[in-house]
Amino acid sequence: MKAQRTIRLLRMTYLRGPNIWTYRPVLETWLDLGVLEDWPSNLIEGFNDRLTGLLPTLMEHHCGVGERGGFFQRLVEGTWMGHVLEHVCIELLNLAGMPTGFGQTRSTSRHGVYRMVFRARDEQVARTALEEGHALLVATINSTPYTALDLQAAVGRIRAKVDDCYLGPSTAAIVNAASDRQIPHIRLNDGNLVQLGYGAAQRRIWTAETDNTSAIGESIAGDKDLTKTLLTACGVPVPEGVVVDSAQAAWEAAEDVGLPVVVKPLDGNHGSGVSLEISKREDIEVAFAAAQRQSSDVIVERYIRGHEHRLLVVGGRVVAAARGDHATVTGDGKSTVRQLVDSQLHTDPRRGEEEDFPLGLIDFDTDDSSRLELQRQGLTPESVPAAARVVVVQRNGNLSIDCTDDVHPEVDHIVSLAARVVGLDVAGVDVVAQDISRPLHEQGGAIVEVNAGPGLLMHLKPAVGTPRPVGRAICDHLFAEDESGRIPVVGVAGTHDTSSIAQAIAWLLRLSGRYTGLACQGGLFLDGRQVERADSANFDAGHRLLMNRNVQAVVIENGPASVLRDGLAYDRCQVGIVTDFDGAGQLGDFDVQDDGQRDDQMFKVLRTQVDVVLGSGSAVLNSALPRVEELAELCDGDVILYGKDPKTPAIVAHRERGGRAVFVRQQQIVLATGSSEAFLPDLGKIVNGHGRGRTLTVSLLAAVSAAWALGIAPALIGAGIEAFEEHAAQGAH
Repeated sequence: MKAQRTIRLLRMTYLRGPNIWTYRPVLETWLDLGVLEDWPSNLIEGFNDRLTGLLPTLMEHHCGVGERGGFFQRLVEGTWMGHVLEHVCIELLNLAGMPTGFGQTRSTSRHGVYRMVFRARDEQVARTALEEGHALLVATINSTPYTALDLQAAVGRIRAKVDDCYLGPSTAAIVNAASDRQIPHIRLNDGNLVQLGYGAAQRRIWTAETDNTSAIGESIAGDKDLTKTLLTACGVPVPEGVVVDSAQAAWEAAEDVGLPVVVKPLDGNHGSGVSLEISKREDIEVAFAAAQRQSSDVIVERYIRGHEHRLLVVGGRVVAAARGDHATVTGDGKSTVRQLVDSQLHTDPRRGEEEDFPLGLIDFDTDDSSRLELQRQGLTPESVPAAARVVVVQRNGNLSIDCTDDVHPEVDHIVSLAARVVGLDVAGVDVVAQDISRPLHEQGGAIVEVNAGPGLLMHLKPAVGTPRPVGRAICDHLFAEDESGRIPVVGVAGTHDTSSIAQAIAWLLRLSGRYTGLACQGGLFLDGRQVERADSANFDAGHRLLMNRNVQAVVIENGPASVLRDGLAYDRCQVGIVTDFDGAGQLGDFDVQDDGQRDDQMFKVLRTQVDVVLGSGSAVLNSALPRVEELAELCDGDVILYGKDPKTPAIVAHRERGGRAVFVRQQQIVLATGSSEAFLPDLGKIVNGHGRGRTLTVSLLAAVSAAWALGIAPALIGAGIEAFEEHAAQGAH
């Protein structure tokens, strides 16, 4: 065993939707342990000590034991390296700030080959975690050098990938709030453009902007002078100001409006290039240059005394407020200002470069305003202040003290009015006031800016005070209490005539008046019009339908291979159909064998369709399936069984429990609920096999069951099926 022992990564698949492992996306990796198949953790000398020394936080992993320290117990007892790699990857993600707790490792039919999965919200992050976890584990197995610094670097690389790939904190807060309400989401680009909901029920956000945010309102907010003009016309207090194009003009404007003044870029944001309370000509000239670097146009305003405040307006009301504070350091007679900032401010865990820190780092090399602030005090970053001297290093950009509960109703009214005047449904309104609990007119306060797409972090993670659920406020603004963001989604899983079933259901949905999308083996269809001829029974085609703002209902065919390759295109569905457990012969690449265990394996694959049925939805199951009762038990909603023979034991038992079933009796299709029965009219020819359509009787029953589950009237179902059969007989879809 002197040669280096390793784990071969055979293939990696990111399952983007609900899958055989879990409801959420996972990275599935096939591993070949090679000789390590004979070397579990307890047989490799010193392995457990080396691993737990590097990752002591593995103690928090419960594993299958179900309690803290469970994974440590498994290590001592002896567990295989695929399982260990799973936990290492999970812990690296936890350390990198993308917490996850789900993972599984299962053997395959090949000796020493395992399928290992772990949960990760982004594919690139997952692949980076796997790469780093693999390197750490192989080094630990072989007792090759891997230090705490190596671990820190590995976590840093994963964290960098998280920062590159995952949603920003503002967007994530809204998405998480939507998830809490079980509103689905789809990320539409690599940035922060996200769709909440499906099809025609969707809304879109881009950071904290919504699809209610007008381009005109955003443009007005970007022009501070125009904003002030409109606000003044509506009686909103704003500071007097003048737009200037030169340092000379800036000084003249300052004299006109009255010293001290504020100099800032006309269309800047996040406090960049803003200089406050300046009175000297030379300082104003420096401030003009700093502001001009952020924008070609600069505005000089009368300085309003008081604290900066950011009030978040959502849907016409203030939902959160934060107060700013000066950033200061205290001299010790030995250290430079730059050193004091590093030792007194940058050690604060609330400060950091990434956008998920509530307070930013102060960089004198890039922050003109901070250098000017020092200049006004006769200092530079390299100056050494006297002991006990308090030095202001930053006047703005520190909106981190929650004051939501202090906002006076009159302030709430005037700030909400400002957002409406500009035309923004979500706005960050900057207010300067000595006391936000008093009306502005009493204290000479004013609104200095109205911002579109405001950052939410200061309210989510204030440095002082109570975090505010602003993501939920925006989500609730977009979706009323009784709105779920969902449209009817029908999933058809199996192999027997599933394409025809999907087409028949889409036909019936169209007849019921809904603009319907269909993705099946026969192609991609929008409201009956074929837009693609290629096989569309896959994740990508289904996702495209769910992103279409015209679509009011969706039918998606899901073959077993699609479930294993990508997962389902939707998180939940209104109706989930399982037709059969066949098709194992085409799934050898997924380690599904056409042998005596076939039904067990196919059950695990196709149960995915039943697992995602909504509590308000229905599973439609073939009563001839050998494991139909087990599938029914997995459904959160109602269950409808279908089959030709009403005496099928599964149907009889289901009806005795009051369940619904669809079957054939006396040349009629019967819709049964418990002991009560209703009949679909005028389908005798089809039931008797005299119709010329392509749909087999048992498949027709599946389509009827789905339509019934969707609340389509029986008379319309009957007429629609007959019309569909005639349509199909003519070779059309």
